Amino acid sequence: MGIKLIFSAILVYVTLFLLAKAEPVEDKRALLDFIGNIYHSRSLNWDERTSACHNWTGVTCNHDNSRVIAVRLPAIGFKGRIPTNTLSRLSALQILSLRSNALSGPFPPDLLRLGNLMSLYLQFNNFQGPLPSDFSVWENLSVLNLSNNSFNGSIPSSISNLTHLIALDLANNSLSGDVPDFNIPSLQLLDLSNNNLTGSVPQSLHRFPSSSFSGNNISVQNSFSPVPPSSATPKKHSSKFSRSAILGIVIGSSVLAFVLIALLLVVTNRKKKNDDKSTTLTTQKKEKSTKKMVSENLDTNGRITFFEGCNLVFDLEDLLRASAEVLGKGTFGTTYKAALEDATTVAVKRLREVIVGRKEFEQQMEVVGSIRHENVAPLRAYYYSKDEKLMVYDYYNQGSVSALIHAKRGDNRIPLDWETRLRIAIGAAKGIARIHSQNGGKLVHGNIKASNIFLNSQHHGCISDLGLATLMSPIAPPVMRTTGYRAPEVTDTRKSSQPSDVYSFGVVLLELLTGKSPVHTSGGEEVIHLVRWVHSVVREEWTGEVFDVELLRYPNIEEEMVAMLQIGMSCVARMPDQRPKIGEVVKMMEEIRSVNIGNTPGTRSPGSTPTLTPHGGEIGSSSVVN
Repeated sequence: MGIKLIFSAILVYVTLFLLAKAEPVEDKRALLDFIGNIYHSRSLNWDERTSACHNWTGVTCNHDNSRVIAVRLPAIGFKGRIPTNTLSRLSALQILSLRSNALSGPFPPDLLRLGNLMSLYLQFNNFQGPLPSDFSVWENLSVLNLSNNSFNGSIPSSISNLTHLIALDLANNSLSGDVPDFNIPSLQLLDLSNNNLTGSVPQSLHRFPSSSFSGNNISVQNSFSPVPPSSATPKKHSSKFSRSAILGIVIGSSVLAFVLIALLLVVTNRKKKNDDKSTTLTTQKKEKSTKKMVSENLDTNGRITFFEGCNLVFDLEDLLRASAEVLGKGTFGTTYKAALEDATTVAVKRLREVIVGRKEFEQQMEVVGSIRHENVAPLRAYYYSKDEKLMVYDYYNQGSVSALIHAKRGDNRIPLDWETRLRIAIGAAKGIARIHSQNGGKLVHGNIKASNIFLNSQHHGCISDLGLATLMSPIAPPVMRTTGYRAPEVTDTRKSSQPSDVYSFGVVLLELLTGKSPVHTSGGEEVIHLVRWVHSVVREEWTGEVFDVELLRYPNIEEEMVAMLQIGMSCVARMPDQRPKIGEVVKMMEEIRSVNIGNTPGTRSPGSTPTLTPHGGEIGSSSVVN
């Protein structure tokens, strides 16, 4: 026993030693000192007992976890001055992002001690006073963004010493004086707009658009026009060119212009065709207006609201700059896959036709965001302004259940097996049951369909898009693919209820069983509603036509499929009071699986063959649903 205790103690000490060795101890202490000495409205999961490199929000370490190389903490709610002798101790730091906070005071001199800094983002804060006179310590700096603050004084000429600088943004400050001659060949992006700069633009900066200098006291047109010739020059040129030569030049220029316009039309047409495949969250015009809104109404309109426990760190500007791909266009808006600059990927729903004001919107978001259940996709954050409403969810890389069921069928397709379909159905039902239990047992989802159900990490169904039905205009007509999920009473009244949620889930269940869309067309372009089709087939006599042909390859599952079909048909009963509660649906589905514990799924007693009566009841084997 003593040897075992000694061995265990040694093992613990070795483990602690290895953990300590793999942690940037000094950098970790510096970050804790920083966060402990500055006000922040959002909580951070920084704890001395956890790994800074693997667990701390916004912190990135190098390959061997020996140093912190990036700190990204935008929109955390920092207020006041950056504590001295904290961040400056991160001597290996390469990226620092503290944008969209309420940091104030002069430019933090401690940051000039970060000799390895490559990117600095301090925009949308309340810094004031002059900029440092000497930037040369940042010899590797490539991005410097100090826009949307209250810096004044002149622009230091020492910025010219930043020979690796790619982007410089000093817009929307109170800087004055002349524009320095930034002779930096690597510089690609420059924005000095909306300051109090005077004089002319140096020749080395004429390659940048005039918008880079707008909103100043600079004569941009004069600065970018060619140097006027002397009085003798025109005479000299006029003697060289005859009228015919001038006419030839004019004709040639017209032909060239025509060719360029034709090429532009071709390129524009091609671009238009590709817009549906990949797009950004907003147009350039929209992005500019949003940035203006953020800077003018930062405390009320410019913030993304995160829910407690969310480890995501980004702001509206991150979303606007993110590489975005359209995942789908649904009843309530368009959903995008947004890849942020820190490699985080989220799903962003851009809402349309929101009919409520800020207060009611935020109240509904708080209800939705408070739900935490493994079968309900968590709402991580939301954004509200007059022109834009966004909801941020986790991104599920396996796609929606709709995509899994209806993916193009062929030799390369991996069929959705019965076990997975069961997990999807039971998981989604449990998620809906949790939703229906909230808000005093009165909460309604209102938009249940296969494209709003995803697979969680356990490959169980996970319901998304919760709570939007109450926020949207009831006037907008549903598209055809949505009408197939809607209960008859919703089609008439446009008002969702918990029984109508059960109906929609029943359609999803039939979709999983048949592999068919809720509304589809036959070869003769006849519109076929899945619920009616299933009823008609069952009414005539049950055949293999009901179930997805991909399920026929799996043995011993007929009994479970028939029982699930019964549940689905009970859910889509025409009258709301004839449908089961979602909690009852969960219980019935779990009982189906419990019948076969210890056996191969779907195993029946020898000689029993399931058959459906015209009412959907099973004979020839024990009926699970009465």
